[in-house]
Amino acid sequence: MKVAIQGAHGSFHELAGIKYFSSQKVLPFGEDLGGASIQCIECVTFKNVFDSVINGESDFGITAIENTVAGTILPNYAMLRESGVHIIGEIYLHIQQNLLALKGQTIEDIKEVHSHPMAILQCQNFFEQYPHIKLIEADDTASRAKWISDNQLKGMGAIAGVHVADMYNLKILSESI
Repeated sequence: MKVAIQGAHGSFHELAGIKYFSSQKVLPFGEDLGGASIQCIECVTFKNVFDSVINGESDFGITAIENTVAGTILPNYAMLRESGVHIIGEIYLHIQQNLLALKGQTIEDIKEVHSHPMAILQCQNFFEQYPHIKLIEADDTASRAKWISDNQLKGMGAIAGVHVADMYNLKILSESI
């Protein structure tokens, strides 16, 4: 089963997809999952998620439409309405954002933090304590953490889940931000 997600391996959308589909015994159309594996198709944007489902590249798509901190994600509601795709279920995912960076650094070493705009919005109050850190919007939380790790970028941080720190060998500089 192919499930389109916004973000890279380790993203919260991937977690939501795995959590949702692994908890289902029967799909909404009466088809038995029968232990089918879930292949997450990484999409850069939410529009790419909708396009993947509409074009038949993915069987299902996962998209956030509400956020308890940042509010309703209106563009996703509009795409849902205009696309003709249907909601088949919902999953609630408790998200804990964390500040991640290369090992051996402190928060004082961080000059830039790259993350998805929603994650930045969720953590805005935390970063008010650190005016020296420039917040830079990016396409995804997990992909930015991977980018920092792959390129060994000192002075840069990412906002992402705890599991992403382990996945990309990063240090958690601050938890639950």
